[in-house]
Amino acid sequence: MSDDAWMRELETERAMKNEFMARHPESPFVGGRVPFHELRYFPPDPEFRISATLERAPVPEEAYLRTNRDNQAVMRYLGDLAFSVGGRALRLRVYHAGEGVGTSVFVPFRDTTSGRESYGPGRYLTLELNPDDEYELDFNRAFNPYCAYTDDFECGFPPAENDLPVPIRAGERVWAADRNPRTPSSLMLERSGRRPKPGAAPARAPPKRARPAKPRAATGAARSRRRR
Repeated sequence: MSDDAWMRELETERAMKNEFMARHPESPFVGGRVPFHELRYFPPDPEFRISATLERAPVPEEAYLRTNRDNQAVMRYLGDLAFSVGGRALRLRVYHAGEGVGTSVFVPFRDTTSGRESYGPGRYLTLELNPDDEYELDFNRAFNPYCAYTDDFECGFPPAENDLPVPIRAGERVWAADRNPRTPSSLMLERSGRRPKPGAAPARAPPKRARPAKPRAATGAARSRRRR
């Protein structure tokens, strides 16, 4: 796809998402009665349309992603996407959420803009599996989980292996400055009423394996789950 066609497609997708968020009954803003303003994005950058290869694990493994409710979302770890940004070799773990999502896979990540320009607990990408395991990893399509907008949803955090040591200034930016904890651990401390001291190392919660949360199929928010 040419850069011009890609740009038009991206602009259309973003306009449609704003319309969905503003009006659709399943929008976190409509359902949660949260005042809506247009989503914020980094400027489109074709340099963040990156070729990636999925290096599959010999056998898919059960994996648990911590959530903002201090539960665990059960996933299947399929392997790693291998790619490079600015000449630096990087990897991202790829997850499948189980029944109901077909060939769609889930790639949560953080980068050095997280907690500043982008949502601190992380952003998401989704891909459709293909037989060749060659993909275009388009960070311009990175999006926030629904818990970036309202506390009514439960969202999985990226694992430590998916913290990228580079800035990804592409895709969705933080929606509101007052809803942007620096890290997943900062979010958990805020929820418990204990804010981390400036400059303090993020707290690490012990593993919690009891009653893991079952992720649902992706809709607009991919792996965001409404709290019951």
